[in-house]
Amino acid sequence: MKQSLPPALIPRLEPVRLTLQAMADRMQDSLIGGAYSAIAREAGDGAAALFMPDGRLLVQARSLPLLLGSLIPALEAVLKAFPRATMRDGDGYLLNDPFAGGTHLPDLTLVRPIFLNETLIGFAAASLHHQDVGGITPGSIPPHATSIFQEGLRLPPVQSHRDGKLDPALKSVLAANSRTPELLLGDLSSQWSAISGGGRELGQLALREGGHYTALCNALIEQTETLTRQALLSCPDGASDWEDMLDNDGIDDGPVRIRVTLEKRGDRLRIDFTGSSPQTRGPVNAAPAAVLSAALYFMRSLVPDAPNNAGCLQPLDLVLPEGSVVNPRWPAAVNARTGTVKLACNAIIGAWSGIASGTAAAANAGVAAVIAFAGKRANGQDYALTEVVASGAGGHAGGEGTSGISTDISNARNTPVEIVEARTPIRIEQYGFAHGSGGAGRHHGGDGLRRIYALAEGSGTVSYRGERHRHAARGAAGGASGSLSRAWIERNDGRVEILDAKAQFEWQAGDRLHVETAGAGGWGQSEYQH
Repeated sequence: MKQSLPPALIPRLEPVRLTLQAMADRMQDSLIGGAYSAIAREAGDGAAALFMPDGRLLVQARSLPLLLGSLIPALEAVLKAFPRATMRDGDGYLLNDPFAGGTHLPDLTLVRPIFLNETLIGFAAASLHHQDVGGITPGSIPPHATSIFQEGLRLPPVQSHRDGKLDPALKSVLAANSRTPELLLGDLSSQWSAISGGGRELGQLALREGGHYTALCNALIEQTETLTRQALLSCPDGASDWEDMLDNDGIDDGPVRIRVTLEKRGDRLRIDFTGSSPQTRGPVNAAPAAVLSAALYFMRSLVPDAPNNAGCLQPLDLVLPEGSVVNPRWPAAVNARTGTVKLACNAIIGAWSGIASGTAAAANAGVAAVIAFAGKRANGQDYALTEVVASGAGGHAGGEGTSGISTDISNARNTPVEIVEARTPIRIEQYGFAHGSGGAGRHHGGDGLRRIYALAEGSGTVSYRGERHRHAARGAAGGASGSLSRAWIERNDGRVEILDAKAQFEWQAGDRLHVETAGAGGWGQSEYQH
């Protein structure tokens, strides 16, 4: 470690590490357990973390990587807008602007400064996917958006709380811009409760460790940096690239390239997305905060047992060309960035296998289909629900890929059939694996999932954001690619309408939505392959 600890303090490092990790995980449990909307409470679409006073990540929950990495630039944006000297105990700061530290508009990030005896000792932060923040479609994920202004209410960093209370004017603005204000305010309350609880525990830890607290935290960050650099040094130097394609951008009917080059030299790694497509008219653009999540996930995977903090990012150089699909200029639409970030993560892993050959695996399916349902029951009552449908993991040298799982950065949970049917007039007529969709090989790729949704009464709007309808997940070492995703509407009069990877449609009672997510790539040549 760069900073040596007195010998008497070294035995304290591991207990403090474990305590911090438990704190972050309890924050996450509180965040999700207290949430109101199904996308948060059931799918677990939220993340929590604690930070040092200078903004460095101290510890993050073992939760959704898609949001964990984005908390880092979110806090940076808050600190840029609000000097630390102006902050007081009980203050809170809220943002969702993708051009100021956010990802897409439904993800609201809430930050609270933590004080001990009037001294700032850190920050607690939580991000959560809210059911609706306005925009041109229910659920705030319009697949045909061409501007951020069509996607909902956009908040730069603003002070949201004073003395622990949500500002009444801001509360009114938030409620007025959501189709589901009770869910938004309930979920925001859960965020505040989670970060307040985490802050109290952080203060208790700092009090127990006394004057050694800061030194111990710095030592843990340095320990992670050292372990990450050692992991890089153990791998050969070299460069490798990987390319993948989004089916389209939701507006223009052409593929969108995700290209990454990894260059490893000594104890440093450069991840360069030069060569990726220019920013698109449609909403598949990913803000830098979102792409950082993919890079953080990968860097953490190099030494998964290291303390869970900012140290893993110190050896990283991340290049995101301005004006590209991975770093768009304002006012680009960004709500469908999940597929982009998933393929970016896949590409990083694939390129790394060209440097560290022992890590080679077939591509994950790269799909987390996001579906937002909204409408009216037969009695006129409104309903709204967003869920995530998983796919499959790639086969690898050690065995077959797992089926029906959210892979890499998007480890969202399954939304139970009972929740969908309790909160909406939708009935799930079939739910299971899309058998045979994983690529063939010595070790098969994981299968995707199949769901059939039937609207039992009333009418509604559906926003569907899928991927891999045209470009399959690649196999490795001679394994076959996975099968493509499919989605279609079966109307109550028997007509069938095929859906593209990004679609929005109206449906009526008796209509059915069929969704099959893609399979992952297979690994190795099978004796049955020709």
